[in-house]
Amino acid sequence: MTNLRLANPEIATLDVDAVVIGVVSNDSDIGLAPGAESVDRAFGGELAAVLAGLGATGDRGEITKVPTFGKLAAPIVVAVGVGSDAGSGDVEALRRAAGAALRALAGAGSVAVALPATTADDVTAVAAGALLGNYSYLNYRTGNGHKQPVADVTVISDADAGDALHRAEVLAQSVTLVRDLVNTPPSDLSPEILAETAEQVGTDAGLSVQVLDEKALVEGGYGGIAGVGQGSVNPPRLVRLAYSHPEATCTVAYVGKGITFDSGGLSLKPADSMDWMKSDMGGAAAVLGALKAIARLTPKVNVIGYLAIAENMPSGTAQRPSDVITVYGGKTVEVLNTDAEGRLVMADAIVRAGEDDPDLIVDVATLTGAQLVALGTRTAGVMANDDTVRERVVAAAGRAGEAAWPMPLPEELRKGLDSTVADIANISGERWGGMLTAGVFLKEFVPEGVRWAHLDIAGPAFHRGEPYGYTPKGGTGAAVRTLVQIAEDVAADGL
Repeated sequence: MTNLRLANPEIATLDVDAVVIGVVSNDSDIGLAPGAESVDRAFGGELAAVLAGLGATGDRGEITKVPTFGKLAAPIVVAVGVGSDAGSGDVEALRRAAGAALRALAGAGSVAVALPATTADDVTAVAAGALLGNYSYLNYRTGNGHKQPVADVTVISDADAGDALHRAEVLAQSVTLVRDLVNTPPSDLSPEILAETAEQVGTDAGLSVQVLDEKALVEGGYGGIAGVGQGSVNPPRLVRLAYSHPEATCTVAYVGKGITFDSGGLSLKPADSMDWMKSDMGGAAAVLGALKAIARLTPKVNVIGYLAIAENMPSGTAQRPSDVITVYGGKTVEVLNTDAEGRLVMADAIVRAGEDDPDLIVDVATLTGAQLVALGTRTAGVMANDDTVRERVVAAAGRAGEAAWPMPLPEELRKGLDSTVADIANISGERWGGMLTAGVFLKEFVPEGVRWAHLDIAGPAFHRGEPYGYTPKGGTGAAVRTLVQIAEDVAADGL
């Protein structure tokens, strides 16, 4: 675990392996971001010229390393581009800059980060970005050829921001938990193991925890989770986690999709769409991470989390296209495609969440490939049965530093889900609007009168490209910060 501290020393004398400063891009030149003044003095006021001579442009995420030749106690200065927004309140720019710098310094023992951090929000952004950028998943690496994360990070700031540093640590630790879970091979993260992990995390955080095994799911009428899981030798689970605050006046329920591996079932996926389906439990992991963080940040709101966990595999016992299942609560569903399984497990959990009488239900799922087609790999789609709720969730995501975009739930799409033998089919005969149709399906299971939002994080949950900012390759921890922000918003302003 990385040691994190806040300090305001004379940076030139700080005994660390590297000092991080920011570089600002101007119209035709570069400048140093606030926080780099003492480092610049050590270079005789010529550091910007040195960086320009090395080709630095100040573009976001750009890294330029400069040896200090004894001008500082640290042997190297790492200049990271922050774009043109330094000092303008763009905390996401600070998060990404800190993350990019720490990624570039993997293997160093200690780093001081002197990016612009004059407010508590700035400190949280710099600290969280540094911790998240410092992430590495090395559980299955052998030998000594892999650089270890930085051991000690010092954030340089004059701000009175001890609480801000604590918040950054809490959020980063929860996101790290989710990244680790998403990155774990499915051979080592069966539904049972994920449920046991959730139970341990929840217990350690002081949450109340309940786990339903495959027998309890069948007896309880959870036909969606049981049906999806029946084709696997690894049986399904439903986990309920609950945080309560004695002064709470509102209750929020979170529901997460937890498919520990999605082969598509008998509607088998092609190979190139399957090799990253260990990430299909990203929604459930996000709910777990959010509950862990909420328990430590103690907002005045009650929060309940449901993890709908199963493995979707083809076998002689797997559900078949044209099977009819009965979801918790009694509604029947014709399963026309077994690769549209996430909405089946989510339907069970959404209905169950309604029994807790929440003021708001928010579900989060790596639900559709159509989300990537519509919004790309970095932006989540947000749908809701209430326009105000949808806008508030999108705004919360933005403040948390996670990209999200409001999407509609067109009423005409419901007809495409009509079934000739059941109450509803799990897919539409129409090719278009797949992300929206999945949202329309889930809406059918939201209790009457309960406000609800749906986050499709199929792309954002797993990054298949090169790392950027504080985002690594692989599991990203998407939606954790958004869910925490939603809970804090409800605690502060109600619904």
